[in-house]
Amino acid sequence: MSIIIPAAAIAAGQETIRAEARALDALAEALAGPLNEPFVHAAQLLADTKGRVIVSGMGKSGHIARKIAATLASTGTPAVFVHPAEASHGDLGMIVEADCVLAISRSGETAELSDMLYHCRRLHVPIIGMTFKPGSSLAKASTAALVMPDCGEASEEAPAPTISTTMCLAMGDALAVALLKARGFTAAHFGAIHPGGKLGAALKRVRDVMREGGDDPLISPETSVPEAMKAMSVGGIGAAGVVENGKLIGIVTDGDLRRKLSPEMFAKRARDIMTANPQTIAPDAPLVDAIAIMNEKRINLLFAVEDGRPVGVVHMHDLLAAGVR
Repeated sequence: MSIIIPAAAIAAGQETIRAEARALDALAEALAGPLNEPFVHAAQLLADTKGRVIVSGMGKSGHIARKIAATLASTGTPAVFVHPAEASHGDLGMIVEADCVLAISRSGETAELSDMLYHCRRLHVPIIGMTFKPGSSLAKASTAALVMPDCGEASEEAPAPTISTTMCLAMGDALAVALLKARGFTAAHFGAIHPGGKLGAALKRVRDVMREGGDDPLISPETSVPEAMKAMSVGGIGAAGVVENGKLIGIVTDGDLRRKLSPEMFAKRARDIMTANPQTIAPDAPLVDAIAIMNEKRINLLFAVEDGRPVGVVHMHDLLAAGVR
C-alpha cells in the first residue's frame, strides 16, 4: 500500500502543472515561428473541407483525437473520430475524397495509422499530421505537418503521455477557434447545436420560448377591469399588456388587482390600475438576461418588444422549463 506524503504530492502536482504550462508557452511561441505556415496551412485545409474532418490516433493520442473531433463538431466543423485499428478492418470506407484527415502520433510512427495514410494518399485526401518528430513517417506523409516542440513528459521515471497530450489538446483547440473565428461562428450558431443542458439553456434567446398570439394577452387602455380580468384568465399568465397605438404603455397584473381591490375598481378602466412603463426585454436577448431582470425587479414575467411594440411575453415558468436557473 502506497502512503501519500502530502508535501511530496503537492510538489509533484505543482511541477507537473508548471511543466505543462511551460510546454504550452513553447507551443504558443512556435506558432509565431516554425509552426506559423504549417498551422495556417492546416487551418485552411480544414476550412476548405467539403466533407468531414476525420480525426484519428492510437492509445492516449486516440483519446485526445476524440476530444478534438468533438470540439470541432461543436464549433461548426463536422468531425468524427475513426479508430486507426478499426479503419484497417473496414472503417476506411468512412473516409471519402471530400474529407480531411487529422492524424495524431507522438512518434509519428504509429503502425496502426499506416493503412489510413495509404488510403488517404490513394484518394488524394489531405492529411494534417500532429507529431513531435519532424522526420517521421507521419510528418513526411502529411499535407500539413504540425511538428510541435518536444518538451518531454511530466515524469522521467515513467514517461507516460502527459505534457505531449496536453500540447496536442491545445493545438486542436487552437485550430477549432481559428476556424470558428474565420467563419464568423457566433453564440447563436453555438446555441443551435447545443440545445441540451444548462449550456444550451443559457444560449437560448427570449424568442425561443416566449408566448405569442393568444398566449400574450393585449388590451387597450379603455378596456374595463372585468374584461381585463377575462383577458388575463385566457392568457394564463396572470397579466395583460396595455397597448395604445401599437405600443406597450403598461401592464395589468394580478398584483395590481389585489393592491387596488375595492368596490369601485370594477367600474374602472385598464389605464386606471395598470403599471405604466413596465420592464421589457428584446426578443433576441439571452434567456439569462431575462431571468436576471426578473430576479432584480422581483417580477415573474416580461413582455418582449421591438420598437416599443409587444411581440411576445416570457414568464418565469417558461425560463424554468427551459432549464435556466
